[in-house]
Amino acid sequence: MLKGNALIAQSGGPTAVINSSVCGAVQTWLNLSEQPGTIYAAVSGIKGFLNEDLIDMAAQDPAVIDALKWTPGAGLFSCRYKVSEAEYSRLVEICRKYDIRYFFYNGGNDSMDTCNKMSIAAEKLGYEMRVIGIPKTVDNDLPITDHCPGYASAAKYLAATVMECGIDLASVATKNKVCIIEAMGRNAGWLTAAAALAKRYEVAADGTVHLPANTADDAPHLIYLPEVPFDTERFLQDVQNVYDRLGYCFVVASEGIMDKDGNYIAADGKVDAFGHVQLSGAGETLKNLVEERLGLKARCNTLGTAQRSAAHFASKTDADEAYATGKQAVELALSGKTGVMVTLDRQPGEPYVCTLGEAPLANVANVEKKVPREWINETGNFVTEDFIRYAQPLIAGTLPVPMQNGLPCYTKIDATLGRVKK
Repeated sequence: MLKGNALIAQSGGPTAVINSSVCGAVQTWLNLSEQPGTIYAAVSGIKGFLNEDLIDMAAQDPAVIDALKWTPGAGLFSCRYKVSEAEYSRLVEICRKYDIRYFFYNGGNDSMDTCNKMSIAAEKLGYEMRVIGIPKTVDNDLPITDHCPGYASAAKYLAATVMECGIDLASVATKNKVCIIEAMGRNAGWLTAAAALAKRYEVAADGTVHLPANTADDAPHLIYLPEVPFDTERFLQDVQNVYDRLGYCFVVASEGIMDKDGNYIAADGKVDAFGHVQLSGAGETLKNLVEERLGLKARCNTLGTAQRSAAHFASKTDADEAYATGKQAVELALSGKTGVMVTLDRQPGEPYVCTLGEAPLANVANVEKKVPREWINETGNFVTEDFIRYAQPLIAGTLPVPMQNGLPCYTKIDATLGRVKK
């Protein structure tokens, strides 16, 4: 066993179950019969680590650590920070200073790139350490892994919201005849596609998908993903066709839908630290098109961060798998693995079974996995049965959350406990 301390940190946008991964890693480490050292948490991700802002997780109340399983947000605090090439050598020196030999980073695409570069820098500088990526993202766009922790809970929340808003739209005789929900998803439409589950498809043991007749006209009626070029005229005709048949129409669109030239239909021209274009108002753009071109009164609901924060309705399958990836990260590192990300590997056949694996960080970093074109219908305005078979098992079960005074009882890490002096 490599003697030394461990570090865990979070990066990027939180998910409803991101803290469950942290809990899995920290509890696994603290419960080792022979610990190589203590486990630190970097406050606010890699940026906090650069500032040597660390807390010793062994000093935290075990009940608080356990309650991370059902607490949303980034329990260790997060950041969006692009590490410069020169800063990687400093990161390795900080590891030397605190005798950190195990590095666990919980994040998405950009975070896995940071993790990969950290592994390379340590090797170049001759510092032996184990670097493991723990996946998370509601976008579900990390490659190799079948799906990402965090996706299923956001998918469950979105599908339920679409179901409820769809019932509302159909039941009230108002001027608002078209409802548009804008869902998260910059370049990959996995989350937006999950809105289709609101129709309550039935998947048999043999994988056969059935749509009950009494739910066929339920919301959503139209779904638009970044994987298919957005055609304004086709969209307007789609909406008109549904409206002519039902008297109303429910649309779910990704924030990142693009035209045939690859231009986002709604962007403000700004970019973040990683060079990603900032998106603004795809749903409002569609709403204006419907009102101006079709003369139909429309409403736009932008769910924003509510999609990734709804721990009160998190998928139990998702939470369990998130915890398992954190646990697996520690076990991989202790077995001598480094430079890999934990993966979720779906086994063939029914019922749904998922095991844990690994993938080289070099094959994951900055690679986006998109919804297969064959999982989107020919006209590009809905998903196929293949997607339903893929997504439905992931939202199974609901994570039990303790309640207090009628509201979820969440926890908070006490960042004053175990604070490490520089």
